[in-house]
Amino acid sequence: MNNRRSRIRPVFFIIVAAFVVAVCYFAFYKTRGISRQFYNKVTTIISRDPQLIEPFGVAVKEGQIYISDGESGTIMRFDAEGKLGVFAENLHTPSAIAFDKMGNLIVADSGSHTIKKIDASGAVSTVAGTEGRPGDVDGEALSAKFNAPIGIAVSADGTIAVADTYNDKIKLIRDGQVITLAGSTRGFADGAAAKFDTPCGVVFWNDGRILVADTENRRLRVIEGDGRVWTLAGSTEVGHDDGLLTEASFIRPTAIAIGNNAEIYIADNDSVRAVRGRNFPYVETISGTRRGFIDGVPHLAAFNRVSGLAVDGHQNLIAADSDNGAVRKFLTDEKNDPKAERKSAATPEKTDPAEFRVRQPPRWPYEPPATKRDIAGTLGEIRGEIVDENSQAWFHNGLDIAGGYGERTYFVRGEKVLHPAAVENFGTSRELIRMPSLGYIHIRLSRDKDDNLFAGSQFKFEFDADLKPVNMRIPRGVKFEAGDVIGTLNAMNHLHLIAGPGGDEMNALDALIFPGITDSIVPVIEKVTFFDENWLAIETNTTDKRTKLAGKTRIVVRAHDRMDGNSERRRLGVYRLGYQVLREDKTAAAETKWNISFDRNPDSDAVKFVYAKGSKSGATGETVFNYIVTNHIDGGQFSEDFLDVKLLVNGTYILRVFAADFFGNIATTDIFFEVTQ
Repeated sequence: MNNRRSRIRPVFFIIVAAFVVAVCYFAFYKTRGISRQFYNKVTTIISRDPQLIEPFGVAVKEGQIYISDGESGTIMRFDAEGKLGVFAENLHTPSAIAFDKMGNLIVADSGSHTIKKIDASGAVSTVAGTEGRPGDVDGEALSAKFNAPIGIAVSADGTIAVADTYNDKIKLIRDGQVITLAGSTRGFADGAAAKFDTPCGVVFWNDGRILVADTENRRLRVIEGDGRVWTLAGSTEVGHDDGLLTEASFIRPTAIAIGNNAEIYIADNDSVRAVRGRNFPYVETISGTRRGFIDGVPHLAAFNRVSGLAVDGHQNLIAADSDNGAVRKFLTDEKNDPKAERKSAATPEKTDPAEFRVRQPPRWPYEPPATKRDIAGTLGEIRGEIVDENSQAWFHNGLDIAGGYGERTYFVRGEKVLHPAAVENFGTSRELIRMPSLGYIHIRLSRDKDDNLFAGSQFKFEFDADLKPVNMRIPRGVKFEAGDVIGTLNAMNHLHLIAGPGGDEMNALDALIFPGITDSIVPVIEKVTFFDENWLAIETNTTDKRTKLAGKTRIVVRAHDRMDGNSERRRLGVYRLGYQVLREDKTAAAETKWNISFDRNPDSDAVKFVYAKGSKSGATGETVFNYIVTNHIDGGQFSEDFLDVKLLVNGTYILRVFAADFFGNIATTDIFFEVTQ
């Protein structure tokens, strides 16, 4: 009997899955006659313009592109001649935007908790919501309350749909009234008693239905006219898995746009996805999936927090690439857009550490703000361990500043929350808040070591039946000042401080000023080892202490650093490493090669180009940094290289290895080797 049930169960689920796909097919395709739109190029039309800091929402009208800037509180207009200018200002963290049938621009102004209207002259008025007063109140539009709404859409009859993001509801504005169409408490549920989790995008679709980018549920949801909700695509899995609607997975869908061929486009974290027509509805990724900034072939293109999407009259897809400070375009035919190359770039302008460090007065993230603290970890250090090719290891992307368990921590500069999901990993050792230019990790946010909440907090907690905090969000648009309390240190006993915008992390020792910090201690070079190009160790002659080299050679340097005041056991990574080949008389046989630099966070794929087997570091255990100094690593660029002794004549040489810390202390070690070819 049990065996029979086990055979029936898979068949049952297959039938259910097929039914769901069929429903989606008929609801979706049979009413739309969808076809597939192909793009042949991604190009950048605006990049790091000082007038546009955080592009978020995009809308297109009469060949002009309108962009909301959440940081500056402006709406920018990119005209048909390729000029960028201010269309409207004095908003507070505008997010999604959409035009109504009268040509007015409707704006979800998250920071003011209102829905705004901007007419053709740029004049701003309030459509719904109470200025600066978050809440959850339906009724007369100007008395209603929202909680940092992010998504907006306008139907042909003028109805406005609002993703009331932190109330986890979808609301309608119609005939001067605000009503809740769907949603209740935070969670996930379909049907008449639907639940959402931080919905950020809405669009009218397919005979009055509303599509929802249900961001933290990682799904696309559909709301029928009567308020019933069903899931179109996505699952409990987190990822970039393409496939049929029930098989696909998302990372963090934020915005939705409908193409001229009825395709659905989704801004999903650092990529752009689409629901397209094949034999059945199908989710596929039309950009690359890795964070970065790369133009060109769509499936190789890289983005950094895509927040807004719109389709223009040529069926080109416009994307607000928020953390790259850029507006990008997927082209159907690059010939139809001669201005598309304006400011096009494969690499954005990097943040200048000199400019970054003077934005606000120096301070430590503790009290007193001028009292020096120990540095427990630096940018670029290995985390994890490299044992073999399958080992999982990664780069440390910040600065660890030691403190005591339960000690209060503070913001080191004033910033506004812009990421819709700025808090992650609640209740874990990696609990964090990500601000636009700084990140703070290993913090028990807005509460003490016993989970008692701080008074007057802008952090929005959720509680279990025993009133214990179980989750928390900080709405987009909330502003913190330098010296405001963040929370307390958890059991990691240090603050992991990230300096720089996401994807452009800098070495915090360079990007920030910490009062009283000094380092007079020279790094230590523990050992230098030679390997051939196949990673076979080259032994040193025990008699003359010389190594014979005869081809492409790898040089591995075991080294570490220490800062003033740190204990002997606290080993830090080295800032720069390199080498030079000298003749026996110590004259230069080649230029010095500073091959490894940690002024910026390296590409994540570079970890095994920097660190050789045996490297390891973590919260406990021994720390070993085995640097492959013959390889090149500098920020996002990395490549394999060798000391090729075939370029040298036979004879005796000196290999001089360098290891430098950020403060200019340089250690050197000389090793004799002999070239025999």
